[in-house]
Amino acid sequence: MNAVMETNKNLIPYPVIVLASDGDAEAINAVLNHYKGYIKALATKRLYDDDGNTYLCVDDGLRRRLETKLITAILKFDAE
Repeated sequence: MNAVMETNKNLIPYPVIVLASDGDAEAINAVLNHYKGYIKALATKRLYDDDGNTYLCVDDGLRRRLETKLITAILKFDAE
């Protein structure tokens, strides 16, 4: 039962999902904030300099495209 409770702590509350799908800006921002780390991880690229050193860099263009796709999906979602 503890595993179920731990999983539920990471979920977005249903009323927030309903508000976000209706276009509420604060609710959409709450959903974006919830997925912020995941989007950042997806948009992270590995870059190499001339000496072969590795650097991790967040591609801001890709990050914005992922956020836009998430917002589009939120607005298309039928919560009820």
